[in-house]
Amino acid sequence: VQLVESGGGLVQAGGSLRLSCATSEITFSGYYMAWYRQAPEKQRELVAAITTAGGKTNYADSVKGRFTISRDNEKKTMYLQMNSLKPEDTAVYYCNAKKLDWRGTYDYWGQGTQVTVSS
Repeated sequence: VQLVESGGGLVQAGGSLRLSCATSEITFSGYYMAWYRQAPEKQRELVAAITTAGGKTNYADSVKGRFTISRDNEKKTMYLQMNSLKPEDTAVYYCNAKKLDWRGTYDYWGQGTQVTVSS
């Protein structure tokens, strides 16, 4: 499964960005999807996650009320709308797809997209 992130860039504090994660995986709807981020010299952390049909979402406390995760299973794409960005949101953002079935666990990562928020 190839995951391709896009939408990162440089933005001023208070601004917005929308990240996308696209895949050609034909069973995209069967995967739990999530966004992670990793800032320099810090561990990778979960930012937001969404269930297969998009009915449930989960957010890190640091982004609640500012970020919104969503998915379009027909387009095989996941999104992260980031508003009111802060300098501490600066990181490489990674897309993750995960599935568990009787054959095992499937865990895929994108290459990452840089988000830089200037003060």
